[in-house]
Amino acid sequence: ADPSPLARPSAPASGGPIDYSHPRRRNTAPPSPSPSTTTGRPHQPVAGDATGWTMDERLYNQVWGMFEDLARTAAAYRSAVDFAESRMDKELEQVLSDPRSRIGGQADAAREAARARHTQLVDEARRALDRDVAQLTSEADVVEPALPPAYARWDNPVWHGYRVPTEMPMALRLGDLHLPDCAELRIPMLLRLPLERGLWIDSGRTGSVDDAFHDAHDLRRLAMEAAVAHVARLLAVHPVGEFTVYVIDPAGSGAQTLVPLVQSGVLAAPPALGAAGVADVLGKLTQRVDLVQMAVRGGAADALPPGFDTSRHLLVVNDFPHGFDDRAVTQLRYLADEGPDVGVHLMMVADREDAAAYGPLLDPLWRSLLRLSPVPDDHLADPWVGHAWTYEPSLVPPGSQVLQQVLDRVAAARPKHR
Repeated sequence: ADPSPLARPSAPASGGPIDYSHPRRRNTAPPSPSPSTTTGRPHQPVAGDATGWTMDERLYNQVWGMFEDLARTAAAYRSAVDFAESRMDKELEQVLSDPRSRIGGQADAAREAARARHTQLVDEARRALDRDVAQLTSEADVVEPALPPAYARWDNPVWHGYRVPTEMPMALRLGDLHLPDCAELRIPMLLRLPLERGLWIDSGRTGSVDDAFHDAHDLRRLAMEAAVAHVARLLAVHPVGEFTVYVIDPAGSGAQTLVPLVQSGVLAAPPALGAAGVADVLGKLTQRVDLVQMAVRGGAADALPPGFDTSRHLLVVNDFPHGFDDRAVTQLRYLADEGPDVGVHLMMVADREDAAAYGPLLDPLWRSLLRLSPVPDDHLADPWVGHAWTYEPSLVPPGSQVLQQVLDRVAAARPKHR
C-alpha cells in the first residue's frame, strides 16, 4: 500500500477504545451541541455532528472522524485476533514440549482447551468490531444523504438540484474506501482542495479485489471514464470561471469517453492531438507557471498581463508517453513539481509500464502523484495505523444522465459570467 497517502495535518490522536465523539472534532472551532448520552444508550447519529464554522467543514470533519474510528477499531480487532492466535500457538507448543501431557488423553484435552480459548477471544473481538461497525454504519446512513455535491456519490439526489456554486468547497470526493474486515461499510474518500499533488489514474495492471478480469483495453477505458467523472466533479464544484481544463489525447484513444466534456463545451480547447498538440499545450502551461512564479516571488501578483486568466488550471494527459519527446517529458515533470503552488494541476491516465523505457528518470514523477485505480484495488494506506484500504472510484451509475446534465448546467452558466 502507498504509505499514508491520505494523511492530513493534525494533532496526534490518543489511543484507547473507540470514542465516537471524536476529540479532533472539537479542536478547531466552537463545539456543536452533541446528543445526550446520559441514558447509557448509543446516541443517535446526526449529520454535521462535528465542529466547524460551516456545514461543509462539519461534514468534512465528521467523515474524517468516521474514517479514523474505523481504522482504529479494525486495528483493535486485528490485534486481538493476532493475540489469540499467538496465545494458542504458545499453549499448543507447551503441550507438545511436555512428555507427561502425551500420556492418555491429556494432550487432546489440552489442545481442545487451547482452541476453545482461542475461539472465545476471537468471538469477543468480532462482537466488539461488529458493535463499532454497526454504530459507524448508522452514522454513515445519516451522513451520506446530507452530503453536498462535492462530497456526494453520483447517485445522490443532491445532484438533481445542482446549481453552480459561488464558493469552492473544502474537499472533493474521489471514491469510497473500505476494509475486508467490514466490507459493507464504505467511507467517502475526500481530498482537500485545492489539490496539493497531481492525480494518476493507473490504466495498467492492478491488484483488483473484485475477482473480475479486465484486459488492457477495458482498464484503459475504465481509467478514462474515472478521469472524466473526476473532471466533471471538479468543474461542477468550482464557481463559474474559477476552473479551466485542458486535455492531451495524442492518439485520440480517449475520444469516445471524452464526448461529455467535449460536447458540453466545458473544455478550454478541443483535446490536443499528436506531438504538435502536446507541445502546444505544455508550452502554454509551462509559460503560465513561469509567469505566475515570477510575479509571486517578486511580490507583484497584480502586475500580471491585463486579461490574465486567474482561474486554476487542470491538465488531463491520456496515453502518456505517446506523443511526448524528451522536451515534453521535462515540461510535464516541471508542471507536476511546480504547478500546484501556482494553480496548475495534473491528472494523468497512464500505464507506468508504457514509460518503462525512461527507467528511473520518471520515478520522481510517479511518486509525486496520488495513484488511483479504475477498479477496486487495495493500494491506499491510512495515516494512523497503515491499513491497506480498498479504493473504489466514484463513477456515474450505468445509464444515468446526471453527469451530462451537470456539465450542461456548468456550460450554461459560463456565458452569463462573461
